[in-house]
Amino acid sequence: MNGSAAASIVRLDTVDSTQSVAFELAARGAADRTVVVADHQSAGRGRRGRTWRAPAGTSLLASILVRPRLPQTLLAALSPTVAVATAEAIGLVAPVAARVKWPNDVLVDGKKIAGILLESRAGGEALVVVGIGINLGQREFPLDLSGRATSIALETGRAPDRETMLAALLEQFDAWRARLERDGFEAVRERWRQLSDTLGQLVTVDTVAGVAADLDTDGALLVDVGGSLKRVIAGEIGPGAPARY
Repeated sequence: MNGSAAASIVRLDTVDSTQSVAFELAARGAADRTVVVADHQSAGRGRRGRTWRAPAGTSLLASILVRPRLPQTLLAALSPTVAVATAEAIGLVAPVAARVKWPNDVLVDGKKIAGILLESRAGGEALVVVGIGINLGQREFPLDLSGRATSIALETGRAPDRETMLAALLEQFDAWRARLERDGFEAVRERWRQLSDTLGQLVTVDTVAGVAADLDTDGALLVDVGGSLKRVIAGEIGPGAPARY
């Protein structure tokens, strides 16, 4: 699959959400790997109904329309695949060590530098819209994010060009998606393990508390709870005392 050559990139100024625009385009028959990029979102969406906030021009805000060529059992593996691609892309553009946090955040030195949201709509052909927000130029964050978020500018002293970041992101997305579709999840899973900021840590995910032990073959998190592995397929990792496994 070589989506980059023929991919359509729709560039907009201010939108309510790039996710919403991507779904509207999909309903009108937009092709697989159509990309929506905006300078600013007035109602950007994060995971679990959160709002994604970023001053205009400070972030890469992109949504990628995906018409998956995957068996149903592998659809959930798109999430860690996108996380790996995003971390790799950030590392190509900036001299930072980007890490992945389950289920699909990207961190630098323990602080969130990118967020990922995968949304699908029921009925008809399989369709997923992948939303990716990467903090490029922010020099400060709201009080509730202070100490928990960062940007490439804060980490390196300069913000990369948005188009350069977009090109690197799409290159890595295409490569890792193709690998998932061609070879299955194992290579992605192994790279996720190498980049993981979650494995070996004491975590709490909803009602499950223990040590994050591994990523299962479908992207679920395996948590060691008193010697028994518990599968967590969705949720949010809450605070836990750091503990190497």
